[in-house]
Amino acid sequence: MSEAKLPIRMLHDRLLVALDNEAGDRRSSGGIVIPATAAMGRRLAWARVEAAGSQVRAVEVGDRVLFDPEDRGEVELRGESFVLLRERDLHAVAAERLDEGQTGLYL
Repeated sequence: MSEAKLPIRMLHDRLLVALDNEAGDRRSSGGIVIPATAAMGRRLAWARVEAAGSQVRAVEVGDRVLFDPEDRGEVELRGESFVLLRERDLHAVAAERLDEGQTGLYL
């Protein structure tokens, strides 16, 4: 059996996420182009959940999550790069299933 066909099962409270592909340059609300090389303070990143462990409570596969990219472990699977996180490392969840009035924050 080749490695490319092995299924992935996350354990405990672990999440496997794929970083959102951001364009290098960004635009401010006023239309000013901010180059990708511009120095910024600590910036959080959005990613899409690809797999979740059995003890993950507030997140499902397909949700977008906000996390600190400095607190991450990277892994390459089937030629693609993913980030491995614990559920407690997330700052927010964005999903269609969240009810009106819920922030999606997991504290």
